[in-house]
Amino acid sequence: QVQLVESGGGLVQAGGSLRLLCAAAGRTFSNYNMAWFRQAPGKEREFVAAISWSGGLTQYAGSVKGRFAIARDNRKYTTYLQMNSVKPEDTAVYYCAANTGVNLRADYDYWGQGTQVTVSS
Repeated sequence: QVQLVESGGGLVQAGGSLRLLCAAAGRTFSNYNMAWFRQAPGKEREFVAAISWSGGLTQYAGSVKGRFAIARDNRKYTTYLQMNSVKPEDTAVYYCAANTGVNLRADYDYWGQGTQVTVSS
């Protein structure tokens, strides 16, 4: 019951910052937990960060803790991923996802098309 569209990807130098956005369609956006995943060439899709429907709970992959921050604005139907101190290994297609469960790291039912992030060294 939600459609997701990512934006904000692009080319950035190592050590720089990038802000990804996920726009959601529908009045029920606030009922969904939201997450960011990423997939690099030759690798499986991996969990990056998640935020509960209320914004009160967040989780991060160990590889991005202290560098990335997830946030949401339910009034704007938007989820953000602030990427700071980016590294070449952050290069991937980033996907946003939504679920209505209680597990913030898995069981996501709805996915966006992805946005490419490329970090140059």
